Amino acid sequence: MLTVHHLNQSRSQRILWALEELGVPYQIVRYQREKTMLAPESLKKIHPLGKSPVVEDNGLIIAESGAILEYLQETYDPEHRFAPQTGKSKQDYRFWLHYAEGSLMPLLLMKLIMTRLGKPPVPFGVRSVGKLLASGVEKTFLNRQLETHARFIEAELAQHSWFTGNQLSMADIQMSFPVFALLARGGVDDLPNLRAWKKRVEMRPAWQRAIVQGGPVDFPDG
Repeated sequence: MLTVHHLNQSRSQRILWALEELGVPYQIVRYQREKTMLAPESLKKIHPLGKSPVVEDNGLIIAESGAILEYLQETYDPEHRFAPQTGKSKQDYRFWLHYAEGSLMPLLLMKLIMTRLGKPPVPFGVRSVGKLLASGVEKTFLNRQLETHARFIEAELAQHSWFTGNQLSMADIQMSFPVFALLARGGVDDLPNLRAWKKRVEMRPAWQRAIVQGGPVDFPDG
C-alpha cells in the first residue's frame, strides 16, 4: 500500500487530497513539527532532506509535491481526469504545477519569516532591529510582489472555475497550499475569484476527507 509521510501543518496535505480524489488506498506515517516549526530529524531517515511530503510506493521514494502529484496522476489516473491532455489547458497545467512552488510559495515563506523577526525565538536584543528590517522589506518589495501575483491569479480565475479550465486538475491541488496562504497572510484585498475558488475546494468531499485524515492546516499571520 502507498505510504504518505505526513507532517502536520504542511504541504503534504495536498497529497492526501490528491489520493482522496483518485480513490487510491494509502496509509499515513505522522510527524509533528518541533517547537522551532521545523520537521523532526526522523524524517531524514525517509529522505535525506528531511522534508514532507514524501511518499513510498512500489519500492519508490518520491519527494517534492509537484513530482509526487505528477507521479500519482500518471500512475493512478489512466482516464486523465486530473490532467488536461491537449491545447492551452495542457500548457496551463504545466505552468501552475511549477509556478506554485517556483514563484509564489517563496514569497509567502519570506512573508512568514518577516513577520517573525520581531518575535521569539529571535533573541530579545535584536528583535527591534529585526522588526524594523522586516517592515522595510515588506513595504519596499514583498507586499508589492504579492499584490502583483494575487492580481495575476485573480485575473486567471476570472476566466474559468479551476486553474486549467472547468474541471479540477492536479494543478489546483498543487496551488491549494500557496493560495490558502496568500488569502490568509498576503495582505491583498478584493479577490472574489480566489475566494470563490477556495470555497469550491473546501466543498469537495475529497478535500473534507483529507482534512479528517491529515488534520486542519492553519495559516497564522506570524
